Amino acid sequence: MKKALITGITGQDGSYLVEFLLKKGYEVWGLIRRSSSFNTGRIDHLYKDPHEQPKVRLIYGDLTDGANLSTIINDIKPDEIYNLGAQSHVRVSFDMPIYTVNSDALGTLRLLEAIRSCGKEVKFYQASSSEMYGKVIETPQTEKTPFYPRSPYACAKVYSYWQTVNYREAYDIFACNGILFNHESPRRGETFVTRKITRAAARIKLGLQDKLYMGNLDAKRDWGFAGDYVEAMWLMLQQEKPDDYVISTGQTHSVKEFLEMVFQYLDMDWRKYVKIDERYFRPTEVDLLLGDCSKARRILKWEPKVTFEQLAKMMTDSDMKIAENEKVLVEYEKNAKGKGK
Repeated sequence: MKKALITGITGQDGSYLVEFLLKKGYEVWGLIRRSSSFNTGRIDHLYKDPHEQPKVRLIYGDLTDGANLSTIINDIKPDEIYNLGAQSHVRVSFDMPIYTVNSDALGTLRLLEAIRSCGKEVKFYQASSSEMYGKVIETPQTEKTPFYPRSPYACAKVYSYWQTVNYREAYDIFACNGILFNHESPRRGETFVTRKITRAAARIKLGLQDKLYMGNLDAKRDWGFAGDYVEAMWLMLQQEKPDDYVISTGQTHSVKEFLEMVFQYLDMDWRKYVKIDERYFRPTEVDLLLGDCSKARRILKWEPKVTFEQLAKMMTDSDMKIAENEKVLVEYEKNAKGKGK
């Protein structure tokens, strides 16, 4: 049985990846940071059944602690490591640049060093990002397109990308970069633009919210489904030779298009509810991202399955259910207060 260690296992990608690996028969370990409250909502269904052996094992650790990472890798002896852990919000990286670099850039270096010194052959996947292309030099972007990062997050990811390549070439480590373009799902964090839109639209539809405040509606992104993209991560580590791959849909849509699709799906006119707030603009904007994943299609035999429209509807349906439950609770509390008068 293969063993996999996932950093960032409690995030969107981590939750889909652990489900995928368990179906493949893996023993899965997940690195989580110690905090006063659990942040395991996305994976609770995988390990909280008291009548079963845990399907995934969680272990405390942090990408800012290199010594601890070495201990964990030496103890677990994983066959594969998927480095998904990061401060992954681009806008927040402007507010927390040093922390972002410490976890996203140096965290990758600490993992690579731990692998180099562990004495075991470990395959390594690095979650690189389309944000590395930033102020794009060419469209669409391929594995050969030069990087032009436009945020502390993107700069940190570029550092990690080249360290992964360097350790592959210098120490013969099986290390791959997956340059993933934007990938969303109902498990996306609520501060990311797609989920922010679907969450707000559902609440507005049910009278729980009045307005949605947005930033740049003209930015264009190549949006896919996270559940599709984790398969590509795994496929990279199953090849004979390590390499780097762009993972994308090959289609681009603006934030405004996503907004229109979601509100139209709920039979609402978005212009009545959306207000532009300059606080949500980035200091430096990335205007257009569009990936060419022909290499992944050819070598990995991978291709996206969920369309842009299906993704928008999937996320909206999920947030409608959440909003419906929220409305029931609000009405219950309102009635309880009325009876208490």
